[in-house]
Amino acid sequence: MSAPATTVEAAIAAALSTVDDPEIRRPITDLGMVRDVVLRPDGVAVIGLLLTVVGCPLKDKLRSDITAAVGAVEGVTGVEVDFGVMTAEQRKELQSSLRGDTQEPVIPFAQPGSRTRVYAVASGKGGVGKSSVTVNLAAALAAKGLKVGVVDADIYGHSVPRMLGADGRPTQVESMIMPPSAHGVKVISIGMFTPGNAAVVWRGPMLHRALQQFLADVYWGDLDVLLLDLPPGTGDVAISLAQLLPSAEILVVTTPQAAAAEVAERAGSIALQTHQRIVGVVENMSWLELPDGQRMEVFGSGGGAQVAESLSRLVGAPVPLLGQIPLDTRLREGGDAGVPLVLSDAAAPAAAALITVADRLAVRRESLVGKPLGLKPAGR
Repeated sequence: MSAPATTVEAAIAAALSTVDDPEIRRPITDLGMVRDVVLRPDGVAVIGLLLTVVGCPLKDKLRSDITAAVGAVEGVTGVEVDFGVMTAEQRKELQSSLRGDTQEPVIPFAQPGSRTRVYAVASGKGGVGKSSVTVNLAAALAAKGLKVGVVDADIYGHSVPRMLGADGRPTQVESMIMPPSAHGVKVISIGMFTPGNAAVVWRGPMLHRALQQFLADVYWGDLDVLLLDLPPGTGDVAISLAQLLPSAEILVVTTPQAAAAEVAERAGSIALQTHQRIVGVVENMSWLELPDGQRMEVFGSGGGAQVAESLSRLVGAPVPLLGQIPLDTRLREGGDAGVPLVLSDAAAPAAAALITVADRLAVRRESLVGKPLGLKPAGR
């Protein structure tokens, strides 16, 4: 005896509530995307689904997820997904439900109640592997179950999308930008908005506006950790970051080489002027493991410890050396292939060192919102 239609339809509705929009990461039923559900006499369920934009890049993903969820319902013999597109009014309602009624976009990570830890990955000079460190830390944090985002703030030398394997394009819902994701990490980069491998030739004000849009116009959702891959040095982007995200913590990347360490110290010392906290130092390319088990210190030794000690003296607080990452060709190969080493071979020495650093960063900020502070008026 077949189940009553009303029972099957209720089960279909419950199944649809388990399907998340791949970009927004919330149930399609909560987002107003399910237009209607029709159960035909032959048991085929026809799901009317409203896409946020025409040509949604994740249309096939939605189709397969809906087909899998609804197809598992007892009494359903088949699933058809009838796609439509939201009206302008429906998109505005969606934006309001996600962001509230605020007219001007705000940077959620700069708000007093934000619990997102923001780490700005900085270096004094290029070529020290700052982007490789950023990408692998992001992937390692996401693999722990944290919600992670990455802003490729290196506007001139953007490389994060390739290294993370994020080949999708952002989509826009009204004034919100939906970032693509890879390996569970949401990512945004100027490279997603420029044709081919075109160079970006911008001055300070445009760099500031781009970073502001990446932080305010992109819908990040409720992140545990946001990583920003900064350009090398202490230029416009570093200054803009301090203005837009004063609570961001600085993670300094250097190599063991003395010359690189001296430059890295300058990159870290900008925190004195911006009043930002330095969370620690990562030494990359520390040594090369030889087949006989010995270590070849290709770029010298001690640079990371030197930077940590110098910055500790400058800021008057401990700045730890969080980890030393050995040279490994697989780290480079993973970046070229878009598969971070921490995911492809977590047991590799370089991956293990990066995972250890990620463990030390995987702490969500506690919010003071709604918590009693234990303050009492004087004399009582």
